[in-house]
Amino acid sequence: QVKLVESGGGLVEAGGSLRLSCAGSGSTFSDNAIGWYRQAPGKERELVAAVTSAGYTNYADSAKGRFTISRDNAKNTVILQMNSLKPEDTAVYYCNYVRYDLLLSWGQGTQVTVSS
Repeated sequence: QVKLVESGGGLVEAGGSLRLSCAGSGSTFSDNAIGWYRQAPGKERELVAAVTSAGYTNYADSAKGRFTISRDNAKNTVILQMNSLKPEDTAVYYCNYVRYDLLLSWGQGTQVTVSS
């Protein structure tokens, strides 16, 4: 079964950085936009950043200027570099397709905790 695997979360102090990695496989992964989503306790899941197959990027307002999304199609990975982290960035982070009809079942994600 095709799946995307997230890694790289952890506990960091406010102002710190984390690098999340999303590993996929196959032509569907390399040919389509991939997004990083997050869900904080008691809140709905939201799209934080996305990158198209050609490398064009888009960010939620909360991520602009602090997060950078990139992809390496040769390695089938999408990276989310998060800098200047804030306590409000605390959430479970997931990667998945952006196209609704390609969305996979949500996995376990990776926990990011930012302490104040």
